[in-house]
Amino acid sequence: MSTEEARARAALANIPNLTGKTDPLIRLGGLTNIVFQAGEYVLRLPGDGTEEYIDRANEAAAAQEAARAGVGPEVIHADAESGIMVTRFIANATTMTPAGFQNRAGAAARAGKAFARLHRSGAQFPARFELFAMIEDYLRILSTKDVALPAGYHDVVAEADAVRQALDRDPVPPVACHCDPLCENFLDTDGKMWIVDWEYSGMNDPMWDLGDLSVEGEFDDAQDAEMLTAYFDGEPPARDHARMVIYKAMCDLLWTLWGLIQLANNNPAEDFRAYADGRFARCKALMAKPEFARHLSVLSR
Repeated sequence: MSTEEARARAALANIPNLTGKTDPLIRLGGLTNIVFQAGEYVLRLPGDGTEEYIDRANEAAAAQEAARAGVGPEVIHADAESGIMVTRFIANATTMTPAGFQNRAGAAARAGKAFARLHRSGAQFPARFELFAMIEDYLRILSTKDVALPAGYHDVVAEADAVRQALDRDPVPPVACHCDPLCENFLDTDGKMWIVDWEYSGMNDPMWDLGDLSVEGEFDDAQDAEMLTAYFDGEPPARDHARMVIYKAMCDLLWTLWGLIQLANNNPAEDFRAYADGRFARCKALMAKPEFARHLSVLSR
């Protein structure tokens, strides 16, 4: 038995109603955490160093609210102190990837519908997801680490001040958002898309979720249109569409720093130097597109 499996067994032994569970442990994906399926349950053990930037009490509350909204799986156990969480396993579901969103008919629309269900549920998450405050927090964490920022990062943050001003000019009432819509956080059962992993969730501009998924899923214009049309049940309002496009670049600006924190914490899940540099390069490319300037002008009117 591996060390991680031993940790999982020990955790299960201390969870009410799961003590003595003997189902085989099947390792599932996860960039920062250790995740196992145990029969009809999914056990999540927190990854090393995640306590620096994850509020587990907020995550637990958000996961429970998402379950009540019919978007996330049932939460069986959540310990804010240890970060251990158990949720109901979604049977017969496909874990999504960029290729999955491209190849599974209607997947982008189902994701749009799932976001709409969450955003309009009236759920209240304890945390507030503040883009520019999080950039400052991540920079503060990185100031204590021996990791170099990509060349020109602070210059791009300064350029993004125009985005901050445009968003502040006409603020949108925040709603309950996932805020970290990696493709792998979506489970597709054809008729319905489920969303998991609520670590970064908070009250936020709803268009962040759509813009971030578009980037993570490498959506083309047709997929963007499919997701937006499903979300709005028709043509998206110009200002909402503009914010969605703007957030495509802004999420890369933020997650560049997240990748560098993983690098500093020696997370072996992938090459986080390449991850961060790739994110930053894409951010700059998106901000340089005429489309970005056009949508920014919509928000600046």
